Amino acid sequence: MKNKFAIFLTAMLVSTSAFSQKDELKTLKKIYEKETPSEKDIIAYKEAVSKAEGFLATANESDKVYINYFKAEIPVLELNVLMSKPENLSKPELATKLFSIEKVNQLGIAYADVIEFEKKSGKQVYTNDIKETVGKISPTILNSAVTLGTQKKYAEGAQLLHSVYLMDKTNADNLYFAASYAINAQDYDTALKYYDELKAMKYSGEGTSYIATNVLTGEEVPFTNKAERDKMVTFKTHINPKEQKIPSKRGEIYKNYALILVQKDRVEEAKAAFAEAKAETPDDVSLLVNESDLYLKLKDYDTYKKLVSEILIKNPNDADLIYNLGVVTLEANQLDEAEAYFKRALVLNPNYANAYLNLAALKLKPDDKLVAEMNKLGASEKDNKRYEILKKERVATFQSALPYLEKGHELSPDNDDVATNLLSVYNFLEMTDKYKALKATLKTK
Repeated sequence: MKNKFAIFLTAMLVSTSAFSQKDELKTLKKIYEKETPSEKDIIAYKEAVSKAEGFLATANESDKVYINYFKAEIPVLELNVLMSKPENLSKPELATKLFSIEKVNQLGIAYADVIEFEKKSGKQVYTNDIKETVGKISPTILNSAVTLGTQKKYAEGAQLLHSVYLMDKTNADNLYFAASYAINAQDYDTALKYYDELKAMKYSGEGTSYIATNVLTGEEVPFTNKAERDKMVTFKTHINPKEQKIPSKRGEIYKNYALILVQKDRVEEAKAAFAEAKAETPDDVSLLVNESDLYLKLKDYDTYKKLVSEILIKNPNDADLIYNLGVVTLEANQLDEAEAYFKRALVLNPNYANAYLNLAALKLKPDDKLVAEMNKLGASEKDNKRYEILKKERVATFQSALPYLEKGHELSPDNDDVATNLLSVYNFLEMTDKYKALKATLKTK
């Protein structure tokens, strides 16, 4: 009899708890649905949230989802109260203060859980409310993330961007930017997690940007879609509508993903990541470019050259690629091949300063060897004859480098290393007037 009584008492307690839980949820729902809640309502709402949280351990899935949702909504309701006062309408900073990183994170998780639960249950209760709220508060949160970025607080910015993504998973751009911020914060594990999700959804970020010029400010403004842009042009608040193609970000994503893996000594996984990407988009030249960059960093020059050759077949007029191939062959001491690549880059881009500088370096490369041999010579007649031959070779070496150094200095006048090397060449070739003129310009800096 005692056991039965205990079971009955326990059942009564659970039943009472469930009723209390439902009462708190009713209170929360009632205040939540008010058009403009009062400050007293907010106090009552917070008390009801606090009581409802005490039931989370025994609550069913539905009640857990909605209790967490009502709790996360506290700053949104507080914002509604603040903005109901006319004197606060011109104070956007009030909204920023309400939405701390922790609260935004709670909102993101709660919104994602509600949307997922209601999608699964087939009964939409708050999904539309969430979409409307996200539309109102996300610009403020995104601006806060950008501000954190300018302050180099990338970890906090990444959290905000990820939270906004959780609020609206149809906009994966925010997840992409969250990954970029995580990289800047050197939080590579988080970046990998975000990139994994982007890869799984086959995100590319490719699209079209709809732009028009604001008549008042003269600045170009991007719009989320063509209809919105065209509407502003119709109202004559904006002019000069145009469209810009947004290139695919897949190459960059796989490159960053692979480079993180390399940094974590997971090189084979990095190589596999590029192989996976190329299997999906074999015509994406940016993937080949970034894969070649990986092998360049690994100093696997043979594979790098092979990949660049493939790229050049598809994109033969890429001066940067051809220049990079010249750098690789120069490092491998393949001087004739390197010279051909640098000169080819200059055909495509006659103002490619680094190509001129590397051609100069290439021409000066034999000088160390000539100087080393000259220093070993003695004072015999035979050695003196050899010295004169080597001296002429040095003069020819410096003369061959001179036009490239001069052009490089013309294109990069603020590069002190170039100016210093050019001074040395002028001095060696006894070009006194040019030496003094260049020396004078350096003194005035």
